[in-house]
Amino acid sequence: MRPQPPVLRTLDAALAGELTALIARASAAILAIAPNTRATRLKADRSPVTVADEAADAVIAEGLGRILPGLAVVSEESRARTPSLGATFALVDPLDGTKEFVAGLPEYTVNLAIVTDGEPIAGFIAVPALGLMFRGIVGRGAERLTLDPASAPVAIRCRRNPGRLVAAVSRSHLDAATATLLDRLDVGERIACGSALKFCRIAEGAADVYPRLAPTSEWDIAAGHALVAAAGGVVTAPSGAPFRYGRAARDFKIPGFVCWGDPTRQVRSTD
Repeated sequence: MRPQPPVLRTLDAALAGELTALIARASAAILAIAPNTRATRLKADRSPVTVADEAADAVIAEGLGRILPGLAVVSEESRARTPSLGATFALVDPLDGTKEFVAGLPEYTVNLAIVTDGEPIAGFIAVPALGLMFRGIVGRGAERLTLDPASAPVAIRCRRNPGRLVAAVSRSHLDAATATLLDRLDVGERIACGSALKFCRIAEGAADVYPRLAPTSEWDIAAGHALVAAAGGVVTAPSGAPFRYGRAARDFKIPGFVCWGDPTRQVRSTD
């Protein structure tokens, strides 16, 4: 009989520690892949994948099955096998930023979000090449630590910047609508990087806003959404309205979002 899936409203310290260690192990699996084996192939949806994506996915799938038996897991690399979603489920991108990984850039991440009733309640983002981990439990705060299991976490929080904005922007997916919005905002500096690392820059106070007005997948942003929310920021639809995760009927696609470190400064993309 299949185990009854848990319904989680928050994560205690023990569970957060187990999931942190799991994402660290997935990071180690990626780092163990030799550079000369990073060649990509195209999946059915024409997106790239490498053996490193699959290695990290296998580690996370095994770990979640052991730590949270019965939990539905929606992963970019195995979503065709996704079971029916319960009230709580996981969203996983085992290697976010495959293009950066193949190019030898250190900006790729490993993303894990725990979602309950359509809202991300916890997010874990590892940056393997930089030796960093970010985690956030909504309502309990956000932290940065290293992939060294003996490292002590450091509390992080989004900043309240009354001056010109620092915008985190995609290195390879900056669409025209997003560029137009950035031109309308009072942006003094743009930080270009790949993957969910942009959410980490918001959560730690290095950037103020991260917009993306083009479609993306839930596993790309759910962990970052939870991290930023735990650090005091907000992620909304471009209209400023909240949105929900677990939209299986739409292939887990989000039409766009805007992430703000300071919720009081948010504006709609149509303002």
